[in-house]
Amino acid sequence: MKRSGAWPRSLGKTQLDKRFVLITAAALLGVLLTLALGRWQLGRAAEKEQLHQAMVSQAALAPLSWQDWLKASRAGQDLNYRRVMLRGQWLAQHTLYLDNRQMNGHPGFFVVTPLALPGKAGVVLVQRGWVPRNFQDRARVPEVQTPSGEVSLLGRVAPPPARLLELGTAAATEGSSRIRQNLDLNAFSEEIGLRLQAGSMVQIDASSDGLQRDWFEPGAGTEKHYGYAFQWFGLSALIATLYVWFQIVRRKPRPS
Repeated sequence: MKRSGAWPRSLGKTQLDKRFVLITAAALLGVLLTLALGRWQLGRAAEKEQLHQAMVSQAALAPLSWQDWLKASRAGQDLNYRRVMLRGQWLAQHTLYLDNRQMNGHPGFFVVTPLALPGKAGVVLVQRGWVPRNFQDRARVPEVQTPSGEVSLLGRVAPPPARLLELGTAAATEGSSRIRQNLDLNAFSEEIGLRLQAGSMVQIDASSDGLQRDWFEPGAGTEKHYGYAFQWFGLSALIATLYVWFQIVRRKPRPS
């Protein structure tokens, strides 16, 4: 009877030992995983900070001539955010209005027009500025002053206009209206029969054509990564604290 009564106690102790090992392994895995995720977020923050500093450094340099910009761009140099003195002629007949774009919290259009550089050197897409839309007649585009002849302007090298979420029906109307939700450079190049330079320019000189140019200046964007890292490190500390409390402190035999 004594021997048969010892088996349940031994079996229960074995089960408790297995449970302790599993909980310890799970806690260790959780701590290591959350620490790794926190370190990854810190790495992402460092990468964005370096990218932002590079953009700030580029913007602080003296403007390039359009000839030097063209040579450097064709050589594959990264000139993002570099200022460029552009010269050329607007191709006003190919002006487009990108819908659902905001400036200072107000919805409207981004006006984009190709600029033909002198001497058939090429064509670059210029994001000229922002205009409000007519909410009574949504199909009506505002009048935009586009000077004829050769013009000079100050631009900043930028990626193509950001893409917004659109439905399939909106994508199907690409090329059928001057109002677009998004703009694909390759498709637009084929549409107008002109080869566009990669990327685009954002016009940044003083407004004299009725367009607003209070462009959003992207920051480093590191705050959210530091916030995520704090959350992961906090979760790691919480897992470790709960493990120590329930598996070590509470398991210690208490004096009678």
